[in-house]
Formats: sequence, C-alpha cells, structure tokens
Amino acid sequence: MTTTIIGYPRIGAHRELKFATQHYFKQRISAQELQDTAKKLRQANWHTIKQAGIDQIPTGDFSFFDTTLDTAFLLNIVPKRYQDLKLAPLDEYFALARGYQGEAGDVKALSMKKWFNTNYHYLVPEFDQDTQIKVRDWQLFAQFKEAKAAGINARPTLVGPYTLLHLSRFLDGKQPADFVAALVDAYAEIIGRLVDEGAEWIQLDEPALVFDQTDADRALFKQLYTAILSKKRRCQDPTSNLLWRCHGFVPEPDELAFDGLGLDFIEGKVNLDLLTAQGFPKDKVLFAGVINGKNIWRTNYDKTLALLGQLDDVADKIVLSTSTSLLHVPYTTKNETKIDPAELRYLAFAEEKLTELRELDEARHAKRETPAVLANRHLFATPRYEEDPAINAKIAALKPEDYKRLPARKERLAIQAKEFNLPILPTTTIGSFPQTAAVRKNRAEFRKGNITEEEYTAFNHKEERRWLKIQEELGLDVLVHGEFERNDMVEYFGDNLKGFRFTENGWVQSYGTRGVKHRSSGATWSAPTRSPWRSPFTRRARRISR
Repeated sequence: MTTTIIGYPRIGAHRELKFATQHYFKQRISAQELQDTAKKLRQANWHTIKQAGIDQIPTGDFSFFDTTLDTAFLLNIVPKRYQDLKLAPLDEYFALARGYQGEAGDVKALSMKKWFNTNYHYLVPEFDQDTQIKVRDWQLFAQFKEAKAAGINARPTLVGPYTLLHLSRFLDGKQPADFVAALVDAYAEIIGRLVDEGAEWIQLDEPALVFDQTDADRALFKQLYTAILSKKRRCQDPTSNLLWRCHGFVPEPDELAFDGLGLDFIEGKVNLDLLTAQGFPKDKVLFAGVINGKNIWRTNYDKTLALLGQLDDVADKIVLSTSTSLLHVPYTTKNETKIDPAELRYLAFAEEKLTELRELDEARHAKRETPAVLANRHLFATPRYEEDPAINAKIAALKPEDYKRLPARKERLAIQAKEFNLPILPTTTIGSFPQTAAVRKNRAEFRKGNITEEEYTAFNHKEERRWLKIQEELGLDVLVHGEFERNDMVEYFGDNLKGFRFTENGWVQSYGTRGVKHRSSGATWSAPTRSPWRSPFTRRARRISR
C-alpha cells in the first residue's frame, strides 16, 4: 500500500443524494429507493477511486447527513426525546438531523456547528443522564461488507472517542469522564466486529487534537486509547492495524500501540520539524498528507517530491495521502464545460487529485522525471493569471485622501436622518424573500433560452411590486425588493465582477442536503486571491486500526 485518501465527496456529482433525500422527506420515494440511490453513489465513488489506482479506499465516509452524527447514532447517543418518537432507524436518524413534526411528536434537530476551519457543518451530539452507550447495527458495518463484496480494499472510518467527547454537549450535570468506560467498550466492540469481517485497517478520526491540549486533555486521550488498544491487542487478529493522524501534539507515540501516524503537511507546516526533532517509530507507517484536500488548484509536483524526499529521511514506510477528506472539493472538472480549457487545466477537484496522488507515487518510486512530472513543471512555469493594466493603473494612482470617507461620519448621519426620516427603531427585513418554485422556474426557463430576457425581467418586476405592496401594508419602514433576479448572493456579484469563475457542477456539501457551488479567483483572469476554503485537518489528528 502506497496511496490512500481520507474521504471522498458523497452528495453525488450532480447532487443525486440531495434530490433523493428530499424526495424521501416528501414521501415521493421509499426508504429502499433512497438506500438504492445511496448504494449507487457509493459504488460509483469506489469504482472511480479504484480505477485511479489508489491502493486503499475508505468506507464510512459516506453519510446521508453527517459523519459525526453517524458515529453518535452508531453508539446509541440518541437523546430520549428522539427515541420516544418510536420511529424506524432511518427516520430517527433524520429526526436528529433535521427535526421531526408529525403524528409521533414534535422535536427540533440537534444543534449544528462548523467543522473546524471549513465550510462544512456537523451535528453536535448530546450526552445526558439517559445516555446509554451501546453499538447499534448501523451503516458502518453494512458499508464495509458492501465494499468488500465489490472487491474493494476497504478501510472503515468513524470519528474517534476523544473528538466525539470534545465536540459534544453534556447536559444534566454529566461530564466526559462519565462516559469513558462505556466508550472504550463500544469502540473495542466496533473494532472487533470489523476485524471479524476482514478489516485490515480501521480509521478513527481525532481532529480535536488540533486544539491546545491541557494536562487533563492529554490524560483523557491516553486513558481512552490505552484501554481501547489493550483490548484490541488481546482480542483481535494480529494483522489488524491502527493509523493515527495528528498535528502538533503527539502524546507518547511509542507508548501507544497504533500502527501508523498520519500528518497533514499542507497546512501543518511544523510537522516536518516535529518529525525531524522527535523522530519517527520505525515499526509504524507514516501516512503523509501531501495533496491539498480542500484546495481546487493543481499540485506542484516538484515541491511535493522535494517534501517527500525530506520525509524519506525520517520515515521508513510512507503512504501518500490527501491532507483532508476530499469532501471539501467538487467531484471533477470533467463536468465543467463553460470554463476556458486554458483556465481549467490549473484546477484539480476530487477525481483529479486521485490522479495526482498516483502520478506522485509513480514518480517517487521511479526516482526520475516522469512525463507527468515534466508536464506538471511546464504547467507551473506558465503564468496562471494575467494582470489588468487598467486596475493596476488605478491602484498606482491612489492618494492618501482616497482612503478617507467624506463627508465626516457625523455629517453623513445628519444627512441620512433628514433624507430618510426614519423612526429611532426602523423596521425592515434582511433583504431576500423566498425563492419560490415560480421564481426558480422563471430563472431556469431563462437560462435554457425558453423565454426572453424581457419576459424574465417582467416576471421579476411583477414579484417585486407584489412584495413591496405587502411590506407597505405591513407598515415596514425600509422596504426591500426581494432579490428575485439572483440565485446565490456570492455568485450573483461574482458574475458581475472580473476575476471570478463559477462552476456549473462544482457543488460542495455545506451540511446535510445543502450544497454550495465552488467559485475560484485567480486562474488566468486576475491576480490570485486567498482561497475561501481552509483545511479541515489543519493541525488535525486521526486514528486508524487494522
């Protein structure tokens, strides 16, 4: 094994999972039909990864809503208010994810937070006095069996116990320490069941190690894994292995019986220094995150191969990996037909990053400049963007007084108060009104060329007038026009500014069924700007057992 990835996108290249899930919510399809769609998407992902030449493929990275929720659900961390609904497992899962209002009762969804420094959101598990941790027969086991049956060298994946405790809410006076013993038993059972099914590696993600660790944090982590690994060694096949991915904090790696250490070398800038200073255990495998899992730009092979050369000096066994799950980038550039090929060649989405991994691995083992390396060097020798002389001239002509807003704030306030004549506490709305089916249809028909621009605009003006009248009748002080002419706000303004390109199918999961379309700045059309995505595994730790 020389290549792997942490995870892959799961919503479908054309958001098939989103639409199937929404149809299920509206009772247009059955639970079995939803499961069938999910299976097709998983199988397609595995086929793509395998065809790309990646040696080890993760399972358990697929989710109907959120992988943190998947782990909590697997461990029966389901508050009583949801269990009291007496729903089928899939519906109970969705009740946690999005709430439930129906004949069985009325509950709100679990709270949601951003997943570290990404645009992805996870559901926050809740521990309380009624929490009874036990292993449920949830999708982790079924997906592993499914992959093995398809001939996939699968690696089951779930959130580790330390991160689960760190990211959860604790109610009724409960504390993380109250659940350590039960979690140890549950994780040991999960590992045992997966090994019995033939798992060679089991991945436990521990990204919470990115936070500053107190002595109590370190003690909790060591307590959890010393107990879990002791059970692993007593009850499991000796071929089983554990990989642990972390940044900046390595709690006694020689004392813990994991079999591999994964490090992010993209945003974990200090990891090479840490390895050089601390050394790396010779009996363990280094899973090196050298492909940026959240960035949509091509990888510079020369720089990456130089990094791998340095890693060879400190580790005997290295597996090339992505720095993050590829969940945070779109599926493939093959679905983009409107971006100029001269610009598109600089982009690498999930599928293209698989190719980059394989080509880097081939070059590393060939110990020579392969055709792929030479082509990549030529790409990076070509300017990625063209500067705009007019903008440069305007910037050069700026004077200190141009940075001063005139008139002064006090004078502006007086002018505004006179012109607007608003009450002390004026009423208004945020600005956007619902994008109804009729509004979306109008936009879709215009994009397809089925209606003229005049017809499209006339419909929008009609909606604006209707909603302005409603606001006036309600007595609002500041009226808004509803923004019916736009879809996503960022896309609307980006389309009207130089320097941005918007993908057609560059959807990235934000949470649950919600996707956002990737936008890029800086390829060959303007000076590059900072990417809007940051790594989810920056200073991140991850464990795997086999």
